[in-house]
Amino acid sequence: MLKCKTNLKDFILGIFKNFHHQVLMNIFKASRLDSLYRRFRSSEFAFGTTLATVVGIAAGLGAVAFRWLIEFFHTFFFEGGADVLSFLGQYYVILLPVAGGLIIGPLIYFTRASETRGHGVPEVMEAVAAKGGRIRARVAAIKTLASSICIGSGGSVGREGPIVQIGSTIGSILGQRLNLSQEWIKTLVACGAAGGISATFNAPIAGVFFAHEVILGRILTRHFGFVVITSVIASVIAHAFLGNLQSFSIPAYTLNSYWEIPLYFVLGASCALIGVLFIRALYKTEDIFDAFKIPMYVKPALGGIGIGLIGFYNPFLFGVGYDGVEQALLGQIGLITLIALLLLKILATSLTLGSGGSGGIFAPSLFMGAMFGGAFGDIANRLLPNIAAPSGAYALVGMAAVFSAAARAPITAIIILFEMTRDYAIILPLMLAVVVSTLIAYRLSPENIYTIKLSRRGVSVRSREEVDLLEKVTVREVMTKDFPTVPAEMTFAEIADKFAKSKHHGFPVVDKNNRLKGMITLADVESKMGSKSRELTVADIATTILIKAYPDESLHDVVQNLGAKEVGRIPVVDRKDPSRLVGVLRRYDIVKAYVKAISKLPKV
Repeated sequence: MLKCKTNLKDFILGIFKNFHHQVLMNIFKASRLDSLYRRFRSSEFAFGTTLATVVGIAAGLGAVAFRWLIEFFHTFFFEGGADVLSFLGQYYVILLPVAGGLIIGPLIYFTRASETRGHGVPEVMEAVAAKGGRIRARVAAIKTLASSICIGSGGSVGREGPIVQIGSTIGSILGQRLNLSQEWIKTLVACGAAGGISATFNAPIAGVFFAHEVILGRILTRHFGFVVITSVIASVIAHAFLGNLQSFSIPAYTLNSYWEIPLYFVLGASCALIGVLFIRALYKTEDIFDAFKIPMYVKPALGGIGIGLIGFYNPFLFGVGYDGVEQALLGQIGLITLIALLLLKILATSLTLGSGGSGGIFAPSLFMGAMFGGAFGDIANRLLPNIAAPSGAYALVGMAAVFSAAARAPITAIIILFEMTRDYAIILPLMLAVVVSTLIAYRLSPENIYTIKLSRRGVSVRSREEVDLLEKVTVREVMTKDFPTVPAEMTFAEIADKFAKSKHHGFPVVDKNNRLKGMITLADVESKMGSKSRELTVADIATTILIKAYPDESLHDVVQNLGAKEVGRIPVVDRKDPSRLVGVLRRYDIVKAYVKAISKLPKV
């Protein structure tokens, strides 16, 4: 009996020892994994490359799946609709966008994914500018479904905007799941956007610049390489599944004569007008639909009626419209038809997006540019047959010029057309027309087609994070109150003595009624040192033409007003009474506020 108990005791102790050993081994392994992970995180190159690769693969696969879904729904609506609605004959196509709208409206409304309405890019820009790059996970799934149904049922929108939003959401979710800093999350959002454009157009360079020029609004030099990696990988993935992704056939381009250059200048200026017209038509249509007192989820179907009627006139106006673009590039569309397609495309796209549909503005912009450029080239050939190139050349340049006029993305527009043509001969007229269209469009409408949507919501998008930080701080928050002043009648000897005993290098000058009269600095006093200085007063040497600040003004605006001026302190005055001094804003105060704001940003 004793032996049995002893054996049982040894057995139990043995189990405990083995269990204890396994626990220790697991802890040891966990600590080693944790140590390896920390070492991995400490290497920015390894960590960033891995994340960029993951986002590139996901964005590439997302673009492929999105393309397949569009093809599926196009077949479902147009071929299936032809069977179900055969009693309507050829008129059945009028009802297809209505049917798509009846699905899209409730889908977006009842899933509470309002970000998926419209063209998507402004929502990504808002996430970067105001939300630290954070995008909700459901956005990618709902956007994929809503946009593919919209395009497949004939909605006059593009697939580029949705895939940018889908790719950006993938990057954002990855960053959020790993609890990364805002800087890293924004980088991954940019990676996703670059991957989306790259996979859609087989244009990896344009994808990189679109992400920086449009989404971030600046070149993110520290993580630029990671965006490039994502763009390249997404393009490779899409090419592996879809083959050569050339959207349309591009005719060989030749510059017939250098006298054509003025023609491209005029083309660029004209495309600016088309781009601005498109912006205004789109948001005017949106305002009209917003004014309708009907449920939000019904409005896409209402817009679908107009889209169906327009598409019935010409099927090129349904969906992305790349077949029509190719016909314009080949010079196979007549002048009157080109003009009609241009105007109807503006209307169809405005109806689709203004009513609450889901899709991008990239493809419609290219379509409008091709139609307008083709019409311009047709007229140029009639007037100057020995100088002008075939109309397809002007259609090609017009595509980039209209897009850039609408989006204010000249670098992206130039590079994406260059990647599509692989022809350096087109670079000169392309660059000229795009830059001219962008500059003129900016003068006509400071907001582009993306930022105007955000400004209507009260969201300001700036191109630099530093500006954002200073914009959030007012002068009142950082100015020095009760700053010492000096009277205007103080003698030179007294002010020199005050500077010698004071740590300050400048003082506001006030009169007997304590009203601001100027500023005096140590440099002012030193410049007047001499035998006649005893006769001077502060009023004689003070600076009376001042740069002033107001308590409710942002530090960003103050810094902008200062420019490169060597000013160490600025008087802060009452906005209603500029002679009443309320404080002094020193250079030290601005630097201190900026450093404090920087220190509050989360680290990687």
